[in-house]
Amino acid sequence: MRNYKAVIQYEGTRYRGWQVQGNTENTIQGKLEALLTRMEGAPVEVHGSGRTDAGVHAAGQVISFRCSDKKGAEEIREYMNRYLPEDMAVLSVEEAEPRFHARLHAVRKTYVYRIWNGKTKHVFGRRFLTWVEEPLDVEAMRRAAESLCGTHDYRAFCSLKRFKKSTVRTVEEIRISQEGQRIDFTYAGDGFLYHMVRILTGTLVEVGLGLRSAESVKEILDDRDRARAGRLMPPEGLMLMRVDYGIREFS
Repeated sequence: MRNYKAVIQYEGTRYRGWQVQGNTENTIQGKLEALLTRMEGAPVEVHGSGRTDAGVHAAGQVISFRCSDKKGAEEIREYMNRYLPEDMAVLSVEEAEPRFHARLHAVRKTYVYRIWNGKTKHVFGRRFLTWVEEPLDVEAMRRAAESLCGTHDYRAFCSLKRFKKSTVRTVEEIRISQEGQRIDFTYAGDGFLYHMVRILTGTLVEVGLGLRSAESVKEILDDRDRARAGRLMPPEGLMLMRVDYGIREFS
């Protein structure tokens, strides 16, 4: 058996998220595993770098899986693109080191949350943009974002009520850029908790709306209380952009 690494993209609008679920076949992982199992003639398990929520998109999700050598990497890519639905595509497939695992060996992930900030919604971008009608103070959001970077316990920015693992993460960068009515929130870090990016964005949006001060964000981090953080933003504005792997990859 050979180990493969692939980079895929998908529009998450009509899917129930990444992870296989017992009550539905309509998940990203489920579609990929069904297709590769049909190709291989035996069960194939697909590992993703992370679990995107229902309605969340990916431009650079990374997966790993094991198959026989009946097909080469390029043949696998061509086969998958031939039979995948039109809202999914495989950008590349390559043979990986035997121990490579898409999730366990990821060292950096980059997400972008996109907002359309205007009095009229963006009809053609409604699947990829979250509409916020009220004007946002971008400079205030940038000041607040500075307090959210670094290595912290991000428990307050997670939807889970019980925690079995550490909620400490390192967020290397939160960059807020504006082009016309579109505002992009770019997050880069070693990993993100359940709903973390959407809650961070919701908190920053409340700063932008004047509902809380930029300085209050540091207090939320310190208190680790989900009730003090901002709203959970809708899924359609979120996209996993890329996943990076480094020297930790096979240690």
